[in-house]
Amino acid sequence: MALARRDRTEAFRDAVRAAAASIPQCDEVKIASSLIMHRTLELLPFTAAALEILGHIRTMESFILERRKDYLDRQRCTEEERDNIEHEVGLSVKACKQRIDDLKNSIAGGKKSFWKGAVNADLNAHQHGIVLMLSEKLHAVTTIFDALRASRFQKALDKTLPKRRPHLQSATAQLEAELSNRTAAATSFNRENLQELQPSQAQIVLDSETRALQEELSNLLDTAEDTERKMLEVSALNHLFSSYVFQQSQQIELLYQQAVEATENVNKGNKELRKTIERNTSSRTFLLMFLTILPLSLLFLDWYNG
Repeated sequence: MALARRDRTEAFRDAVRAAAASIPQCDEVKIASSLIMHRTLELLPFTAAALEILGHIRTMESFILERRKDYLDRQRCTEEERDNIEHEVGLSVKACKQRIDDLKNSIAGGKKSFWKGAVNADLNAHQHGIVLMLSEKLHAVTTIFDALRASRFQKALDKTLPKRRPHLQSATAQLEAELSNRTAAATSFNRENLQELQPSQAQIVLDSETRALQEELSNLLDTAEDTERKMLEVSALNHLFSSYVFQQSQQIELLYQQAVEATENVNKGNKELRKTIERNTSSRTFLLMFLTILPLSLLFLDWYNG
């Protein structure tokens, strides 16, 4: 009877690992292993923080793109849910902006605490470039969300204005009907009432009621205009925030250019320093040769004359 086959691959791998671990490694094997299997370098705190901020920005961007259809469609999302989305995105933008500012401040603090020449200048320029790219990425994401909010407010305005116009027309029609009714009622006064109530008093009553209706209609118009003004102010604030983020990105770009110029100046200074060192070396060599050859020449002349 044939024996059933068993898969012993894992046992074989375990045996190989155990045998390899039991064999002592010489220095050459360790060096070769270190060259083949490179160790992962530890990230600097600045780089780790920048990668974390980039991850948050990408997460926020994916969240906005995923909820874009729901945000724009009134049937998929309620007003409360839209407000919650705006609140979450606003908090994320503020947090990312604060982290970017902290990175920029850390660059300035590190530059003041130590200065190691061109290497440190290159590092500062590189870090300024990272901060600039993070600011531009955040500005791009906020631009996308500002466009969504502007679309939402525009739809709200388009939906409110057609409703407000029939309301105003109906209010005007009611006012005209009320005025006509009151005029008819005033003309239908009997003679006894007309004798008791003078025409000037009747006109005063009609004018007061007309003013009351006009004030009510004016209040409705003021309320609608105030609502529209507030929505436009919110849209303007969003645009202002986006412009502020873009302005900060421009400032960071200016700092980056200044850091690059400082790096170039340091490189030029290093070149001039090398040239000066070479000149000093050649001068010392010439002086040494002169002091060596001159005594030998004097000794030779003295020997020749003697």
